[in-house]
Amino acid sequence: MKKPAKRLAKVGYKYHHIGIPTDTKKRGMIEIPRLGICASDHDSNSFGIQWMLYRKACKVPDLVRALPHVAFEVTDLNAAIRGKKILIKPNSPSPGVMVAFIEESGAPVE
Repeated sequence: MKKPAKRLAKVGYKYHHIGIPTDTKKRGMIEIPRLGICASDHDSNSFGIQWMLYRKACKVPDLVRALPHVAFEVTDLNAAIRGKKILIKPNSPSPGVMVAFIEESGAPVE
């Protein structure tokens, strides 16, 4: 097995959740109208599974709507996305939280 790139260690990647797109509302999902999504709480289960229902008003790329994404906490968001294909620029979906989406090996990563 190949070792992760040195850059991964420098940025301090820590698994946070996996977001799985769905077409149906799941139990426990919360509507977030300003983002145009419904999402379950990733903290409600041991593995950080978060169901994502993207409404028509949601302006995320098709790749994010179609495929599950894995999300990481990083020590330096700008370093983590430097040189990557940006799908969603850094933004704050909730107070004190900054996120961005990149494409890595054809998959979305948050």
